[in-house]
Amino acid sequence: MTAFDSIATDLERQAIELPSWAFGNSGTRFKVFSTPGTPRTPEEKISDAAQVHRYTGLAPKVALHIPWDKVDDFAALREHAAEQGVEIGTINSNTFQDDEYKFGSLTSADASVRQRAIDHHFDCIDVMNETGSRDLKIWLADGTNYPGQDDLRGRQDRLAESLETIYARLGDDHRMVLEYKFFEPAFYHTDVPDWGTSYAQVAALGDKAMVCLDTGHHAPGTNIEFIVMQLLRLGKLGSFDFNSRFYADDDLIVGSADPFQLFRIMTEVARGGGLDEDSPVVFMLDQCHNIEDKIRGQMRSVLNVQEMTARALLVDRDALAAAQAANDVLEAHQVLMDAFYTDVRPALAQWREGRGLPADPIAAFLESGYQQKIAEERVGGQQASWGA
Repeated sequence: MTAFDSIATDLERQAIELPSWAFGNSGTRFKVFSTPGTPRTPEEKISDAAQVHRYTGLAPKVALHIPWDKVDDFAALREHAAEQGVEIGTINSNTFQDDEYKFGSLTSADASVRQRAIDHHFDCIDVMNETGSRDLKIWLADGTNYPGQDDLRGRQDRLAESLETIYARLGDDHRMVLEYKFFEPAFYHTDVPDWGTSYAQVAALGDKAMVCLDTGHHAPGTNIEFIVMQLLRLGKLGSFDFNSRFYADDDLIVGSADPFQLFRIMTEVARGGGLDEDSPVVFMLDQCHNIEDKIRGQMRSVLNVQEMTARALLVDRDALAAAQAANDVLEAHQVLMDAFYTDVRPALAQWREGRGLPADPIAAFLESGYQQKIAEERVGGQQASWGA
């Protein structure tokens, strides 16, 4: 048995949720570019996402964003997803676009605004019940731009009260995951700026509340794998939002800017049990493809995660532990580097073929003609984009 054979079971379990919004038009605050074949409805987003799973076998669920993906009949949307060979995954709330939330949503000093934001999350829970989703993900744009603008402690107290109200509405099989982001759109402070604040809030709620870690939501130089280790150690890492960044929250294809960082993260995930059969960790992409093809971009992302996961699983744990125990710094580092520099692509191609998948998923997708087909058929209507 080869070293790669020994990790096949872990790879078999790997699943990465796709964000519905990644298939729409997106961009920066300066420009959103449109492309032929862009989905016009949540159904078309799901159909495109299903292509990624069809060729990679890695993406069996699609996360929705409410109200961007609001439909009249979510049970029918769930059925459409099943027909496409995927399921509905995480339900993402949205309290950052309406004028009422200018000065905060769940943290607002205005009780009526807080209630409006809470009611929106109740609506999201109703969607979860209709779609069979387990996770409610909350990311807040709440914060301030100027010192003295608002009472920092009061905002934390109001946030805790709002989250407690939402948490009480969750079903027995539901979870809440609270995402954090250290800046933008608020620039003096955000109300959930780091993993410690998210942890403090969810730990006070109960076992069904977890932390969501977005790999792009950290200050430059942050040791993200340390945070991954700590949250796994504490049993509070509920989900990942995978992307990549050069400067800030760039939402680029995961592993494109720093593949070694992705490897280090996945090494800690494997070390901490995040890939085990009973792991509570949900892996999801959170990316906005500004200039690249949407479906191909998502394929490249999930394949990047798979490749770095395989390398992380190939770390010789016994050799690493021996080197660490002997305080052999260079040998311990070399053990990691040996795994990182292993080219797993040929073995993964064979692994895919053995499971009825194409050895080269992207090439197979391009040859299928699907992209040309949707470009010809999706004429008219309103193309989906960021914020719609």
